[in-house]
Amino acid sequence: MENILQVFSGIFGLLIGSFLNALIYRLPREINIAYPGSACPQCNHLIKWYENIPLFSFIFLRGKCSACHSKISWQYPLIEFFTALFAFVISPHNLGVNELFNYFFYFGVFCAFLVHFIIDVKHQVLPDSINIYLGLLFFMVALFTRPWSHWLIGASFGFGFPLLVSWIFYQIRGQIGLGGGDIKLYGVLGIYLGPMGIMQNIFLSCFLGAIVGLILMLAKIIKRDNPIPFGPFILIVASVQIFFEQWFNQLLRYIA
Repeated sequence: MENILQVFSGIFGLLIGSFLNALIYRLPREINIAYPGSACPQCNHLIKWYENIPLFSFIFLRGKCSACHSKISWQYPLIEFFTALFAFVISPHNLGVNELFNYFFYFGVFCAFLVHFIIDVKHQVLPDSINIYLGLLFFMVALFTRPWSHWLIGASFGFGFPLLVSWIFYQIRGQIGLGGGDIKLYGVLGIYLGPMGIMQNIFLSCFLGAIVGLILMLAKIIKRDNPIPFGPFILIVASVQIFFEQWFNQLLRYIA
């Protein structure tokens, strides 16, 4: 039974990975996610169903459009592969309610984080629709597994503190510090992580962002005044907190 569930989970992950690619392309361009059908971004060739089979079509087409022969980005098969791999690794051991609940929760969070990460790196924006999805997902879980003070204070602090800091920074420097998407992401993460967890995320994501930014400047990859997307740092820290919670807590106790 376990092996069968792993196979089905992997196939399910491939299909969802293909959908995530559509979200990554369409959301920042404000294109309807259902219509029109998938097409080549170079020649607008409508992709047939057999050219849109996750992972396998890329291999069959040798990474090129069947009409104009322009190269297909490696992002598409990689997103499909890693989504399938994650689904396979966390596949439920049985069809119990708790097993399925945990599976769909962690898989849903992973998918949202992945879409957020890629879009923010490429377009420097965190779509409201993904933040709303995460907020609803976290609220549904926190409502039944955590006291109201945990998610209410966590969300309030996660949204309010970065907003206050960003407002002060704007008053002093006349520049926007954190984008609205980053602030909203902190807020929805606070629902699940709670006040202590979101404070840890704010500190560690800022620390990670500063280190990476400094390295990029020293390597002369970016200049001091070049903006870099901040969402990926929030998501990296949140991924460790959520997917490797036990390891993260042990690390904090070791540091303390």
